[in-house]
Amino acid sequence: MNLRSFVRAVPDFPKPGIMFRDITPLIASPAALREVTQQLAQPWLHTGITKVVAAEARGFIFGVPLAMELNAGFVPVRKPGKLPWQTRQFSYDLEYGSDSLEIHTDALQPGDQVLLVDDLLATGGTVEACRRLTDQLGATIVGAACVIELSFLKGRERLHPLKITSLLTYHTEDPNE
Repeated sequence: MNLRSFVRAVPDFPKPGIMFRDITPLIASPAALREVTQQLAQPWLHTGITKVVAAEARGFIFGVPLAMELNAGFVPVRKPGKLPWQTRQFSYDLEYGSDSLEIHTDALQPGDQVLLVDDLLATGGTVEACRRLTDQLGATIVGAACVIELSFLKGRERLHPLKITSLLTYHTEDPNE
């Protein structure tokens, strides 16, 4: 299945100069969503993952079915004030701004084997925030998985030496790539 055909390029969103890679056509297709979940899971099937950690909102879309595929629990990472229990917070920079994320203080334990998941790896800020929050709780990060990687923004370098898998890589902002 050509997963790239399910990703729409949207120029100047959310602000001028950004080429947004829209996954809504992909998640609207049951076959494409199933294929993405299976492909994301494949490299991690026999690595002992016990928890999948993903940030809202698009990370949840892939994180929950991936957790099910890996027979692991799912841990939501959310914007400040959205989680009802005691939290830890980490602030970070995005490719077009800054943000903060929180995790429940009891969401992970030492001994948990964690896979970080997001829809998109750009500058690496969101995955880095999830990594820092996971580290604060003493869990072990096995790696990270994302559907799309924008390699020209060098997020992989920021996250080195973390093992990262991605399904689709875009090397430029060209909407025809």
